[in-house]
Amino acid sequence: QVQLVESGGGSVQAGESLRLSCVASESMYKFNTMAWYRQAPGKQREPVAFIGSGGGANYADAMKDRITISKDSAKNTVYLDMVSLKPEDTAVYYCHIPLFDSWGQGTQVTVSS
Repeated sequence: QVQLVESGGGSVQAGESLRLSCVASESMYKFNTMAWYRQAPGKQREPVAFIGSGGGANYADAMKDRITISKDSAKNTVYLDMVSLKPEDTAVYYCHIPLFDSWGQGTQVTVSS
């Protein structure tokens, strides 16, 4: 089971930025795709962004103009850069490997107006 550890969440003001990180316990070359999801209070978990083995990215509509997903395979790390954060972005953000259905413990992002 691949272990995932997220970090970088916090409490920010609307309009500010955050960079989330997710470190995998195994080489990223073992799985093609990594993803970020989020779950807001009282809502279902939803996809945010995906990145493939070649670095190609896909973004969910809710944040697509304000986020960038990237990875450093040498560090087994995937990043989520978020700018112009809004209060509705408040959620727990999770790292996910679809191939193994592995999830991290999540990192809380709180955006105040």
